[in-house]
Amino acid sequence: MAKIWFLTGASSGFGQAFTDAILGKGDKVVATFRQPEQAEAFTKKSNGIGLGLVMDVTDERAIKGAVQQALQQFGTIDVLVNNAGYGTVGAVEEFSMEEIRQQLETNFFGAVALTKEVIPHMREKGSGHIIQMSSVAGFRSLGGFAIYNASKFALEGFSEGLAYELAPFGIKVTIVEPGPFRTEFAGGSIKNPQQRNDAYKEGPVAKMYAYIERTNGVQEGDPVKGAQAIVDFVYSDSKTLRLPLGKSAVDGIKAKLAAVQRDIAANEAIALSTHFEE
Repeated sequence: MAKIWFLTGASSGFGQAFTDAILGKGDKVVATFRQPEQAEAFTKKSNGIGLGLVMDVTDERAIKGAVQQALQQFGTIDVLVNNAGYGTVGAVEEFSMEEIRQQLETNFFGAVALTKEVIPHMREKGSGHIIQMSSVAGFRSLGGFAIYNASKFALEGFSEGLAYELAPFGIKVTIVEPGPFRTEFAGGSIKNPQQRNDAYKEGPVAKMYAYIERTNGVQEGDPVKGAQAIVDFVYSDSKTLRLPLGKSAVDGIKAKLAAVQRDIAANEAIALSTHFEE
């Protein structure tokens, strides 16, 4: 049976590839954009099976209105994809608190607000699938990525707990963890701090700045293949919580797990020594 999708951040990259994969499957999709002309163009070219809406994920009123329009147009939402977001590169010290809050507002609170708006509908009908577009950076941190890491770590913690809450209602949650994909993430959508600090001209932060610049446009991941893999996953019977995408994602997650295991082994005696003596 065809599904009705609600997808944020559809203007480029994964979002654009998603809409193509969804429509190619024969499903219908409500796709959100930041610009009215983008939304209008999408609706027009979709010939009744796609609806483009203007929505800012940091605007709760806009979120409520968009979800209502989606339900009025198609009657239901089977799959929610929280895809909208952007990356930040820089030292924690370099970012202002306002810049840090903006990152969390979009990548975390925006996804939370939209998820909360859709949950009651899915709960009442007893089914649904929520796709949270995280990142390998939501599982493993690196210098120069700490603020972006924070936004995605928060999304992962929220989503993992949410999966337990919603399972009794027949609602599935999937955390997607892509590595580097050939999107605008490392190009036009990346944000650097307004104030740079010479203390970070060398070291991990400087290496991250250089890495982002060097890999822009030559990343290993194909967003078309990535989007298709996610659509296929939704139609599969998999019950796994996490879906890594790309070799770098798999390698990064394995490296983090190994590092955590080493820390546990090194400190297990200290950990166990803290119990009350009975």
